[in-house]
Amino acid sequence: MVDKVAPESEVDTVLVKVASRCNINCTYCYVYHMGDDNWSRMSKFMDSGTIAAMCGSFSQLVSQQEKPFSVVLHGGEPFLLGKRRLFELLEALREVLPERYPISIQTNGILISDEILDICLQFHASVAVSIDGPEHIHDRFRVGHSGEGTFAKVLRGIKTLSKHRGASFLNAGLLAVIDPSSDPLEIYHFFKSLAAPSVDFLCKDGNHDRLPLGKQSLFSVEYGDWMVRLMDQYLSDPEPLPIRVLDDMMKVLLGGAVSKEGIGLTDFGILIIDTDGTVMKNDTLKSSYNGADRFEEPVNVKEGSLIPFIHSEGFLEYKKMQRPVHARCRSCPKLDLCGGGMILHRWSEKSGFDNPSVYCSDQIYLIEAMQNRINKLIERYV
Repeated sequence: MVDKVAPESEVDTVLVKVASRCNINCTYCYVYHMGDDNWSRMSKFMDSGTIAAMCGSFSQLVSQQEKPFSVVLHGGEPFLLGKRRLFELLEALREVLPERYPISIQTNGILISDEILDICLQFHASVAVSIDGPEHIHDRFRVGHSGEGTFAKVLRGIKTLSKHRGASFLNAGLLAVIDPSSDPLEIYHFFKSLAAPSVDFLCKDGNHDRLPLGKQSLFSVEYGDWMVRLMDQYLSDPEPLPIRVLDDMMKVLLGGAVSKEGIGLTDFGILIIDTDGTVMKNDTLKSSYNGADRFEEPVNVKEGSLIPFIHSEGFLEYKKMQRPVHARCRSCPKLDLCGGGMILHRWSEKSGFDNPSVYCSDQIYLIEAMQNRINKLIERYV
């Protein structure tokens, strides 16, 4: 009889670093510009031996874990694989992962083509595109290796995706990083003009020692104010563009469950498999300090099964990191919604991750505004 994966060890998402290089050079990128140098020691692409070993581990995980898990192809830029390598990778994955196991690809959009999308559709892999807004906003940070803007190329990729015969499945929406100096209404209407099925927003990486760009202090609310203005536009729109972060927060306020890391009190089992097969912690931790995403006792999928590893003390302690330990967080009445935010945003050299999020004030500002708006809507219909 096959031993089942214990609930506390379950994996929700495996992020696969299929390429260690990128065809653009976003100035805020945590992989290349936040102090970590692991990428420089990696092979450019995941090789066939690593793919075979990884798929072997996935096959075991499918048989021993009751809950399906998602696989996200990431980088660098995953479409640098090219058509042949992408086909071989997706074919290998689908040999062990039934279609109820989602496979998605996070891309900067520049290398999207009909041929690439045909391969993705054949193996039931959806595509999400990173774009920060209209050209003058996007090209401020998302630039090429010579400093040139990338907006036109990204937009061309998005249009190719939206016109593809399989777009209703393939198009998984947009991902944007917030620039608090930008106009959230302008960005909202721009994304609606693209007929995107949804959009998600991320705050810029930062911590107590290195504040995120545009944030003046730990107590300022530039990002919170930006999100509140976005939310007001969202709530006033009779046909709103779905915004995942706002939808999840409102769902929790109304008693539902969260589906996004960094919100609520759900512990997510997230693993990263690097280009060489090494299993890593959430790669956003790279922005904290060099090596923050490495396990003390590293494991490689080429050396054995993932099953013993996800039952190990190291993995379980890593999952527990999602819960904040700072006294102010643990006593906060908004913890059930905020969840303490993303782990990387709590870092300081002095006290490690034992801090509130650098976005604590922004989160409280947004949560209180959201509670106020929802209460007024309830009062209107009661």
